[in-house]
Parts: sequence; C-alpha cells; structure tokens
Amino acid sequence: MYNEEQLAAAREKAAEVNKGNTYSSKSNRLLSETLNRVLVQQDGHRARMIAEALVTKAEEGDISAIKEVFDRTEGKAIARTEISGVDGSPLPLGLPIEFVKPTTDNKVS
Repeated sequence: MYNEEQLAAAREKAAEVNKGNTYSSKSNRLLSETLNRVLVQQDGHRARMIAEALVTKAEEGDISAIKEVFDRTEGKAIARTEISGVDGSPLPLGLPIEFVKPTTDNKVS
C-alpha cells in the first residue's frame, strides 16, 4: 500500500508541475511506465539483455554505442568554452573607467 501512496503523490506533483502541458506529461509517463514494467519483468532479464547488447556493440567499435556506455557509466562530458585574448592571455574582468575634467580647449563649435 505504501508504494501506491507514493505513486499517487508523485502523480499529483507531476500534474501540478506539468499544468497546461497535458500531452507531454501523459504520453511520457505512459511510455516510461510501460517500459519500466517490461524491463523489470523476470528480475530485469530484458534490461540486462539490452545492456549486454549495448556493450557488445561498443566492443565491436560502434562509436554511438561507445559514447552511450561512457555517458551512462562516467556521466556526460561537460562542454567547456574558454575565451581568451589574442595572445592567449585572460580577458579583463572589468572595464576601466576614467573621469576626465572638461577643459575649455575641447569646446565644440
């Protein structure tokens, strides 16, 4: 009974978060729940078979399978962008501001 209560609470929270986006929340939840049920049947035998097939493809050199295995085991790589000056030096973090007292020589005619 405890799991059913948790599931009901999770559904309520999801409905609150996805208010106004009825298609996405319903269809994604339906697909996700169906896949979870299928994959955990027979003590996760199907999930294990899929994982083994993925690892086998990676061992054969399939780049997308290799990437997927590493993404799942090591986490996705963080993209970094470094911006530097022309000579490789770091860019200044602030802008220098200089106050100049106006002189009478700089009159605009």
